[in-house]
Amino acid sequence: MAYYLKSESHLDPGPIYVRENGQLHMVNLALDGVRSSLPKSKPFRLFPKGFSVELCMNREDDTAQKEKTDHFIFTYTREGNLRYSAKSLFSLVLGFISDNVDHIDSLIGFPEQIAEKLFSAAEARQKFTQPGAGLRALQKFTEAYGSLVLCSLCLRNRYLVISQKLEEIKSFRELTRLDLSCCKLGDEHELLEHLTNEALSSVTQLHLKDNCLSDAGVRKMTAPVRVMKRGLENLTLLDLSCNPEITDAGIGYLLSFRKLNCLDISGTGLKDIKAVKHKLQTHIGLVHSKVPLKEFDHSNCKTEGWADQIVLQWERVTVESVQPRKNMDLRKTALNFYQTRAPMEASRKCPLADTHMNSSGKLQFYREKASDCHGPSLKHEAALSQETKKSKKRAFEESEPEQNNTPQSSKQKYVCLTVDDWDLLNSY
Repeated sequence: MAYYLKSESHLDPGPIYVRENGQLHMVNLALDGVRSSLPKSKPFRLFPKGFSVELCMNREDDTAQKEKTDHFIFTYTREGNLRYSAKSLFSLVLGFISDNVDHIDSLIGFPEQIAEKLFSAAEARQKFTQPGAGLRALQKFTEAYGSLVLCSLCLRNRYLVISQKLEEIKSFRELTRLDLSCCKLGDEHELLEHLTNEALSSVTQLHLKDNCLSDAGVRKMTAPVRVMKRGLENLTLLDLSCNPEITDAGIGYLLSFRKLNCLDISGTGLKDIKAVKHKLQTHIGLVHSKVPLKEFDHSNCKTEGWADQIVLQWERVTVESVQPRKNMDLRKTALNFYQTRAPMEASRKCPLADTHMNSSGKLQFYREKASDCHGPSLKHEAALSQETKKSKKRAFEESEPEQNNTPQSSKQKYVCLTVDDWDLLNSY
């Protein structure tokens, strides 16, 4: 005990308490001498000096404040008082998943109704415009829902969108209508090569007006159909107008499109137009139209699907990025991107698009028996020529008044059908 008390290495044990007769007494008088000889120990501190703790009850960062208010819907009563109600669990979960939509593994087999709401929520948060993450999220939706995401895509005059969002555009599947008019793509563009993939075998209407195409580009585009019966085999409408380097040889490659009902080759470099007309009519049954066809006025091809607003967001973002450089030469920018031969200077208006041409200058063809494609156009053609037919009929009756009284001529008069009769027969 003495050794323990006299040890210099021993720390102060603190006060000693003794209970006597139910009362607690502190015994420290006897150890005053011992304690005075021991070195004084420093008090133990949980935190170092200078450390202070401040209770912040009313301070929250922006993220916490947003998460706190995001769970409620704020409205006002008639008296002008603020009223809030809690959001449903579905809304909260939908918002959380849409914020992390790029981390979804797969959506195959997921209900379409819920997926559409999830797509809209992610679109409202502009998740598809983010580089990298937007592409991954869009691919998850397109591989699961295909044409529901986008069934028709119009990129006419939007060559800047194609240059900056090429991978996103290539992720779309099961498109039925695609308009790439006036984009100056050329024969070697990656998007034209993508048209021959299996993902776009569902395309039935394709507009390639004014894209600097030549016979080589047409040969490459039709190769899968000619060799393997794949690619654009379901194509029913094709617009190749305003491509002056497409010649008679390039038109020969189009004969592999057996389902083609409408074709526009106006403004191409054809040399023997009569032979081309005969070839198209003989091999695939297309006849030359005397009036412009309604199918080629670009009014039927619009962007339709869940992602129609995303395309508009892409265009807005690209326009905003180009505005600081609006004084740059657009021709040099196009050459650096496409890496092809020098195309014509890009413009917002396509040649022959806004000018009126004679019907003889239009090389548009249609299939006579395909009522789905040229039915409305035939009615328009019949309406235009109705007055001409009536005038010829009156002139014929006036020139031969005596023959009209014979039984044979009267019988022929009843056999001939009017334009209204033909329209009625075509309606069945």
